[in-house]
Amino acid sequence: MPDAVQPQAKADATATAPQSARPPAAPSSPLAHGADFPVVAIGASAGGLEACRKLLDALPADTAMAFILVQHLDPTQDSMLVDLLAERTALTVLQAAGGMPVERGHLYVIPPGTYLSVKGGALRLSPPTAPRGARLPFDFLLHAVAEEYGPRAVCVVLSGSGADGSLGLRAVKENGGRVIVQDPEEAGYAGMPRSAIATGLADAVLPVARIPGALADQGDTAGRHPEDGPAPEEAPAAADPLTGIIRLLLTATKHDFTPYKRGTLERRIERRMALLSLRKDETARYLDKLRGDPGELALLDRDLLIHVTGFFRDPQVYAALAGTVIPGLLDGQAQGGTNGAAADLPIRIWVAGCSTGEEAYSLVILFREAALAAGREVKRQVFASDVDADAVAAAREGWYPDAIASDVSAGRLARFFSKEDGSGYRVLPDLRAAVVFTVQDLLTDPPFSRLDLLSCRNLMIYLGPEAQAKAVALFHFALKRGGVLLLGSAETVGDADSRFEVIAKAERLYRHVGRKRLGDLNFAVSSGNEPRAARLGRVEAPSRLAALAALCRQQVLDLHAPAAVLCNARNECLYSLGPTDRYLRVAPGPATPDVVAMARGAVRARLRSALGRAVQEGARVTVPGGRMVRDGHAVQGLRMRFRVGCTQGSLA
Repeated sequence: MPDAVQPQAKADATATAPQSARPPAAPSSPLAHGADFPVVAIGASAGGLEACRKLLDALPADTAMAFILVQHLDPTQDSMLVDLLAERTALTVLQAAGGMPVERGHLYVIPPGTYLSVKGGALRLSPPTAPRGARLPFDFLLHAVAEEYGPRAVCVVLSGSGADGSLGLRAVKENGGRVIVQDPEEAGYAGMPRSAIATGLADAVLPVARIPGALADQGDTAGRHPEDGPAPEEAPAAADPLTGIIRLLLTATKHDFTPYKRGTLERRIERRMALLSLRKDETARYLDKLRGDPGELALLDRDLLIHVTGFFRDPQVYAALAGTVIPGLLDGQAQGGTNGAAADLPIRIWVAGCSTGEEAYSLVILFREAALAAGREVKRQVFASDVDADAVAAAREGWYPDAIASDVSAGRLARFFSKEDGSGYRVLPDLRAAVVFTVQDLLTDPPFSRLDLLSCRNLMIYLGPEAQAKAVALFHFALKRGGVLLLGSAETVGDADSRFEVIAKAERLYRHVGRKRLGDLNFAVSSGNEPRAARLGRVEAPSRLAALAALCRQQVLDLHAPAAVLCNARNECLYSLGPTDRYLRVAPGPATPDVVAMARGAVRARLRSALGRAVQEGARVTVPGGRMVRDGHAVQGLRMRFRVGCTQGSLA
């Protein structure tokens, strides 16, 4: 039976994502990100004609933008859309043709039965690659516009059924553009607006008549592209409104944006300001607004967290993982692991900055397919973390819109997802249970350790140089020797060549080499009593004596320390040390960080009792006795010691 399924599993593992909603990759043109006016991509389907008319009626006559309209049309009928719209606007309305330059003051309408994109400042037409009924022409256009115009790109989603645009708008956001959605209560058909809103990436949800006002300041607020490099860093003055906004966010949300590049923060703050009709030089007024408006503060916080992800994103990366990296990890486990560990130890995987979970689930799917192809069971421990509690909650739910069919093959949708009538796809329960999702700040909270694979994609591009260096040191500490690090397409390990070797440069795959360096443990040995913002704002080089002391402590811990787990008052595992695999395992069923649920049978009852006593008595608790079977031999005299205060427990 496994042999009959292997060809499909192998094909899915190595295939790139379907290209029906993504234009062919090409080098950036000389005009990429360089247009001096905004380019607005408008998507509509059923009910879209009326919405487009209202939008054009509200546009000022002297608008200095270019508009590209994708209206779902019957490919067998001639379109009268150009004539119907031209009578409602002073814009020059044209049916798009290949090679036509994109100019301000123009509205370009997609012809029936084609896909429309833009490259080098000119329109491109191509035949659809997907069968009718599965075509997503608006997604196709949005990917091209995002790549071509970067922060000058705007996505506007109007009335329509289906989910076209929900994937492409992610590319717009990732490249610094804006997303505006028609209020679904006003739309004739709410499918497209609701699907766009469900991504959590909309900058504004407005009645059509108010959308032109939200577009008005786009030209002033568009800034540098995130990958163009950091804006010049300046030490903020004490009265700097940006510093005040960062402090307000830290106080209200516990999210510290101190390590972020200043240019990144300024661009996203200015976009929120533009939606409130505030100029770039009115940051102080915006700070006053935030102090009195918790709703706007929450919207800014969500926008700064930058959740842009997708299933099997950058297909060539997943092809490399499926082709060489994952089979290598499976072979290493079968032969005793990268450090000669027991062959039955699980492969440990951490997705840092997991957002809404698509990447974590994609990796688990690849590992399951690889295990099926190898014809054996593979033990895994998969952890996924993000600083945003709402994103983590969405990841645990595992629900995604219909548009994921553009990135997930039909075979994988059938094997790993259930179709929910009229709403989307949900990850099957056993796949959801395979991932432990948790809220965690990468730079301040203790990391997972002894990892075989660590993925952290498109997070470091938003961090300043010191925070990037700290993250790379943390990754090296968290990985086993020989473990694999995966970064985003615009990220590297910097000058850490002595700690990582390149596996695949284009795919940003690196292998852990060398020993842990002095100073790599700074994040783990900081006192914890200093303010969080102060810890984030610097990466200090330790004295040689302090570094030697830290190295000595780590060697002793590695060789002689008992298994230890740091828990909170809800018994949730926050950090582990030593051979915890002897006592804990990933519990079957829904994923949980509860250390009692993860405890093996002989430990569970005593652990629950000891934790309860420790919390009640507020003192160290020792529970003697106990019997476990370890490597086929009975182990007597199990002792558990607990100390409350942090709540900390250790098993020996």
